[in-house]
Amino acid sequence: MTSEPQTLIAGSGGGARTIAYRTVKPRRNGAPSVFWLSGFMSDMASTKATALAQFAAEKGLGATLFDYSGHGISGGEFKDGTIGRWLEEAEAVFTKVAEGDQIIVGSSMGGHIALLLLRKLMAERPGDAARVKGMVLIAPAWDMTEELMWKKFPEEARRAIRETGVYMEPSDYDAPYMITRALIEEGRSHLVAPDGFDPGRPVVILQGLEDKDVPAEHTRQLLHLLKGGRAELIEIADGEHRLSRPQDLDKLFAAVGRFA
Repeated sequence: MTSEPQTLIAGSGGGARTIAYRTVKPRRNGAPSVFWLSGFMSDMASTKATALAQFAAEKGLGATLFDYSGHGISGGEFKDGTIGRWLEEAEAVFTKVAEGDQIIVGSSMGGHIALLLLRKLMAERPGDAARVKGMVLIAPAWDMTEELMWKKFPEEARRAIRETGVYMEPSDYDAPYMITRALIEEGRSHLVAPDGFDPGRPVVILQGLEDKDVPAEHTRQLLHLLKGGRAELIEIADGEHRLSRPQDLDKLFAAVGRFA
């Protein structure tokens, strides 16, 4: 993606923050665009985001990528981040920047944000929701803060969150993950379970069976929460969480290509 980063303001008053994004319009008439949602502590310069933007350019599709507050080159502090805050930013970029038909692609936490964004648009902005032609989720960490964090944490981690307001979770990738009490508690206002919803359009899910961060069984449960029978799960036997190997990216491109 060659576009220079631009910014918009999400939120208002003391909660306003500067969100950086990149966007390119489709080169083919009538072609959709890809709307990318990154994972927890990831950004729009990641391997998958960069590869997807390149794929979109080669196929004449548009693309919009952005960084959540506290991530990448956007403003704000990571410690202030919550699911609702990042959802608000995703909605702002989608409604103010992304034009025309869209294919939403969400990775890990971005998969959770993607589901919440679509559900919110369907309830509050049906015109914008109608522009979503399909969705591709990569190891979707749905209800992440509750199902994959709080319920999985050992008691000492829960105690740290309750008593000090923060827990530094070890990571296999870069720095430890900062898990705040606000992230956990606010996240309970943004859950997909137990009721689920009908996304109203096809959803393709890619899941590695060697994924230790978002286990395959967690993703299989999502199929029961997405009503309407239009969600498809593609399992990759030797795939791990990132799914950024060339063969994994090919599967991602094929999934996106279905809607393009």
